[in-house]
Amino acid sequence: MRFLPEATEAERVEFFDAVGEFLAAEAGRADKLDKFPPVARIKWHLAKARRADELLAVLSFERENPAAFPVRGRLRPAVAIPGVDTAALPSSVPRLRLREMPVRAKATDVLWRDGRLVLRGFGYVVNLPDGSHTPLPRLAWLRAKGGRRITVKFRAEEATRATRDSKQALHNYDDAGFELVIDPNKLKSRGRWRAGTWGLTLALPRPGGYVPGHVDRVDVGSAGHSQSRDLGDGARLVASFVEGRFQVRIELPEAEITDQRIVDGYALRFGLRSPATGKLPTKLRVVRKDGKTPASYPLVRAEGDDRWSRFTADIPLADLSVADEPGEKTIDFVTHIDFADGTDRRATVCEGFAPGRYTRPGGREVAVTTDGPGLLKLHDRARQAVVDSMRWSGGALIVEGEYEGPGHSKRLVLRHGERFEEHILPLEWSDGRFEARITPDKVTTYDAVLPLRAGRWYLWLRDRSAWGNDADIPVKLRADLIDGTLPLRKRVAGRTYTVNRRYFDRLFLGSGPVLAAEERGAYRQRQLRQVLTPRFKREPLREAVFYNSFGGKQFSDSPRAIHEELVRRGVEVEHLWSVADEQVALPPGVRPIEWHSTEWYEALARSRYVVTNVGLGDWYERREGQCVVQTWHGTPLKKIGADLLGTPKANLAYIASLPHRFRQFDIVVSPNSFTTPIMRNAFRCEGEVLEAGYPRNDIFHRPDREKIAQRVRATLGIPEGKKVVLYAPTWRDDQRHTASKFKLDLQVDLTAAREALSDDHVFLFRKHPKILDAIPGAGQGFVYDVSAYPDIAELYLITDVLITDYSSVLFDFAHSGRPMLFFTYDLEHYRDTLRGFYFDFTEKAPGPLIKTSPELVAAIRDSASVRREYAAKYERFVKEFCEPSDGLATSRVVDRMLEIAEQHAAGDGR
Repeated sequence: MRFLPEATEAERVEFFDAVGEFLAAEAGRADKLDKFPPVARIKWHLAKARRADELLAVLSFERENPAAFPVRGRLRPAVAIPGVDTAALPSSVPRLRLREMPVRAKATDVLWRDGRLVLRGFGYVVNLPDGSHTPLPRLAWLRAKGGRRITVKFRAEEATRATRDSKQALHNYDDAGFELVIDPNKLKSRGRWRAGTWGLTLALPRPGGYVPGHVDRVDVGSAGHSQSRDLGDGARLVASFVEGRFQVRIELPEAEITDQRIVDGYALRFGLRSPATGKLPTKLRVVRKDGKTPASYPLVRAEGDDRWSRFTADIPLADLSVADEPGEKTIDFVTHIDFADGTDRRATVCEGFAPGRYTRPGGREVAVTTDGPGLLKLHDRARQAVVDSMRWSGGALIVEGEYEGPGHSKRLVLRHGERFEEHILPLEWSDGRFEARITPDKVTTYDAVLPLRAGRWYLWLRDRSAWGNDADIPVKLRADLIDGTLPLRKRVAGRTYTVNRRYFDRLFLGSGPVLAAEERGAYRQRQLRQVLTPRFKREPLREAVFYNSFGGKQFSDSPRAIHEELVRRGVEVEHLWSVADEQVALPPGVRPIEWHSTEWYEALARSRYVVTNVGLGDWYERREGQCVVQTWHGTPLKKIGADLLGTPKANLAYIASLPHRFRQFDIVVSPNSFTTPIMRNAFRCEGEVLEAGYPRNDIFHRPDREKIAQRVRATLGIPEGKKVVLYAPTWRDDQRHTASKFKLDLQVDLTAAREALSDDHVFLFRKHPKILDAIPGAGQGFVYDVSAYPDIAELYLITDVLITDYSSVLFDFAHSGRPMLFFTYDLEHYRDTLRGFYFDFTEKAPGPLIKTSPELVAAIRDSASVRREYAAKYERFVKEFCEPSDGLATSRVVDRMLEIAEQHAAGDGR
């Protein structure tokens, strides 16, 4: 059904026959359709009735709106998809049940204000545009199990985040924000505190009534963690998320930990209090979280008063230092308070409890701390860096804290939470304390200064000699400082940076988005495409070239070569460059245009020339008078596009869109005669294919290529006289973190390679952009992670030996004439299971196909012999895949660009 729009008429007839047989095969199977989700019900009933045109309309609508559908009807809401006569369906099919209009509500802040608990967030009914159906108020209340209901004041707020987080493009939920204020005193019963748990319910209006729902947590900050407050009179309130849902709990602790300190240099002494008229606590019981034998420590009565009885208990540090190895993972202890009547409770701490850390031999420490609900936490762990002071000074974040060293052997690492990208930051040490200065808008990357990429950046300590990140030490915030310190925000150079927490006390620096609120999310992007872009197209074209290299990720590739040629010729145009998340450094005279911003859509609609090396989306349509050049970005070894038909990798919807996509290009650039027919068939390209060679490969013929190579070696810090090995593998379809993020399938033994080669070689490792993981050994003098280097073509100029596998880099590097090694340890699996090839790679490869890491290291060492042995094959390969190769590809493309622009100008009478 998913690909029915791409099916032939005969296939559609076969599909409808199969649907009828399937539904008739089992008694009652057709009746079960009513239990399907709303849109699925409609699709199956249309298929059952063989209403092909309407079914195709639903499928088309679903592709454009995968997470939303329109609803009509004030009293009886029903799905209303354009092009479908729902009146001809049973009324129960399009009509929505209550469960099909769920509440989606999230907390964004949980804080205390004037003695009250304040919950801020957003909530909406899925697929109902907020406030469009009914003027009924939104309600909220707390209720204990079997108890009374307490109304909570609900104040509506604007929340563009609601629309953005809904991840759908059809409905606007900007008015879904709320602020709820909970007065703890209202939870008293007859003026007294009573223990109990209160669940929070929202009631949001829908056609015909209300929908009840719960408020869910996020995973960071105050809305991602439990928190507790002392209410006085021996009561405490815990605001928490249980199974993701917000609730409030009133506790009346029979005993609590008040303080901790070291005594006689060998034991931890814990202070404890209990109500003077309450149960008698007798001991602290400490249990390793892994279930090992518990230990108990007697409570000794201390001086109290009329209100509190007080006690102490001593725990020898040796009892908490149980790790067998210095590098062992953290060992957690769970602490209980036992009472004389045989009962017990988890040990909680009083408000204001001060954490502590005590050094132990072998780089370990015993940590005494707490968490959101106020539980006492004991750990045997590697010594950690704990921040106790943070402040913004101008555009710099100053972070200070304690680390019981040796600090001089550590480096501070700022690591992205998703991409594993890293930056090493300067760190100052003095007497067990450290200070770091972070300027998030000015981070040096090679020879460029850029802001931190959007996302969460976690702080780590790493040993200077570490080969990988396995032993990194997390930087945390001291537990008693969390509420008064975070979040810590600063607006710098158009971007908001926020220090916040995850996993209770784990610090991160969040780099906010560049796009404005009105540009972010599926709904806003749809407005920019469908509402603003047509308006831009009614305005005059600008004499500008709008460049796009790999979705705004680089100043590189053939678009860069075309830009440089236009500048060399002195063509009077404005140069605009797509830049994603401000992560591209541009030369003077080129203006950055932020990817998918309002300005980006305007530039795409109004620039006289558009030069791109990737697709622009099936929504894009070239306007009259524009010249659009598709340079593409590789000679194909692996099958692509429509040539994947008949394989599990074929995306029929994408393939069906290819004719429209490629009709938007005046020129599609081909690198060689081998690629030209593949482009025509695989991309369903009906227009002009210019077999000019790739402009990016003109770099091999530039007269200043040696000067460029010297600059690149200096930028990377490669020692004089060392040979350069560049490893540039592709990704593996079956090695994934997520659907679009791939694992590093590292089969090279980099440790052995260093031992064999480091005297006279360096090893440059360039991951494919889809691969996220860190590279072991990077930064230790032999392995260089050059994944973020702006243009791989410049790396080719300094490379003495290329290692690759099935990546198209082999076709580009062949222009150099230098040796190539093919590390094809999974050749049969990749070729026969994951991807098909356009030719017999084993027969035509211009270098050895290598299966093991030792063989690879040996081939690098003997690259001169490889060059001699494969000279004839290499020559044939260059003749077939690298011509034309005369340094004039860019000139040919620019000539044709300008010629087409002149033809357009003549056509409109200018």
